[in-house]
Amino acid sequence: METISILGCGWLGLPLADYLIGKGYELKGSTSTRSELEVIRARGIEPFYLVLDPGLRGDSADEFFNCDVIVVNFPPERRDDIADYHPAQIRSLIARMESSPVKKVLFVSSTSVYPDLDREVSEDDISPPTKPSGIALLEAERLLRDSSRFETTIIRFGGLIGYDRMPGRFLAGRKGITGGNVPVNLIHRDDCLGIIHRIIERNAWGETFNACADEHPVRKEYYTAQARKLGLEPPGFEDAAGGFKIVKSDKLKKLLEYRFKYPDPRFIDD
Repeated sequence: METISILGCGWLGLPLADYLIGKGYELKGSTSTRSELEVIRARGIEPFYLVLDPGLRGDSADEFFNCDVIVVNFPPERRDDIADYHPAQIRSLIARMESSPVKKVLFVSSTSVYPDLDREVSEDDISPPTKPSGIALLEAERLLRDSSRFETTIIRFGGLIGYDRMPGRFLAGRKGITGGNVPVNLIHRDDCLGIIHRIIERNAWGETFNACADEHPVRKEYYTAQARKLGLEPPGFEDAAGGFKIVKSDKLKKLLEYRFKYPDPRFIDD
């Protein structure tokens, strides 16, 4: 089985490592917090302390990059220069990967690369993003795709939910919220894990995939019901206006033959 390194063992990366170990892979995982190293080690994952600020520094980086597949899984930081800083981080990462044995990269991106076009969007849409995070991610995607030293698959996840990320808490009790009729684009963490594994298992490299649940309820209906499910005060929506997009995952379902565990975010176990 292949050796997989996960750059960023946080809310998604650590459960992903657990999941892939269960499938028989050898796992390495990084964290930018030294206190988390023992947490990672205790899960049977070889731990590494690595930081991109934006240059790469840390401990035993050469050994971390001695692998078959790297999952790049860290979001752009919240900062004013995000559109320049995040691509700079990716350039540092690419320089190290191009001098390593790595041949396959899976980049965890986001549906924020799509602007609000008031329609369905697919991987072929090329309208430029409007949000700084989307601008940063789209440039990061381009930089990774442009390298001839490894193959990159990009997966654009919708809003991550599940477990301690309970949607009912997101807007509970807030007032004057706009965009009540805007459809949501969400995905449960369990589906994220299953999709990443399917990409690795099927050797689906050199691709770009959207990954959102099939159903897209509107914000007012969804967050009101989720708050009530937890016994919390529902949010108050001021108006229904707002730009939107409906992110379609048809390519993923067809090419990877993947069926969502949670196709409707209104009905989740957690």
